[in-house]
Amino acid sequence: MVSTLLQVALGGALGASARYLSGHAIMRFAGPGFPFGTLFVNVLGSFVMGAFAVYAAERSATSLAPFVMTGILGGFTTFSAFSLDTLTLIERGETGLALLYVAGSVAVSIGALWLGLFVARGVFA
Repeated sequence: MVSTLLQVALGGALGASARYLSGHAIMRFAGPGFPFGTLFVNVLGSFVMGAFAVYAAERSATSLAPFVMTGILGGFTTFSAFSLDTLTLIERGETGLALLYVAGSVAVSIGALWLGLFVARGVFA
């Protein structure tokens, strides 16, 4: 149990650091008007989650799931930041943009997860 907890903690530190750096870089590139950084990490994290789920199952690597899925990807994806970004858009009076952000985030992330499964099945299966 302690070993698994350490895997999750280390993965979480790596994922959160990667999220911070990615979000910061994207905000510098795209500007602060729309939460592209959060959208990017959620979509990318969903894609990697799908791909890793297939990889782990096909390669008997499920022992890596706490480190990769819970730790790295849990630290990397940002649902709490997504919620804050949505509420910020609503509070700024941009309800339509907030609804677009919510619908787009959910739809594109689910699509990215599906694509990750599809690509990984072609590579690892």
